[in-house]
Amino acid sequence: MKSQIALQALISILCSACVLLAYDRVVARPSQQIGVVDLAEVYRSKEAQFAQLLSSSKTDADRKTAHEAATSFARDLTTALEELPRDCRCLVMLKTAVVGRTPNVVDLTPTLRSKLDQR
Repeated sequence: MKSQIALQALISILCSACVLLAYDRVVARPSQQIGVVDLAEVYRSKEAQFAQLLSSSKTDADRKTAHEAATSFARDLTTALEELPRDCRCLVMLKTAVVGRTPNVVDLTPTLRSKLDQR
């Protein structure tokens, strides 16, 4: 009788530990992850590209193409920034808003750049 109660208690403890471990891995830890993006760096590099396009353009058609590229970049940037939290399943913040570096902080700037280059 005592051995059955001890066995049932052991099974209950084991099941509880497995459920808590699964909860920690699937729900708790991913919600603690923070993604950071250096938006100023991305914007500066694109701004330099557009400035080069505008300075090298000699016709109105070239200027119009550069203007359309800048407009397209603004639209694509908004879309890419909206997709980042869904892709990483984490909170995304500006890199300048995070004071310290922890193991839970992931730099998503390269991911953002690749999303923008694909468009």
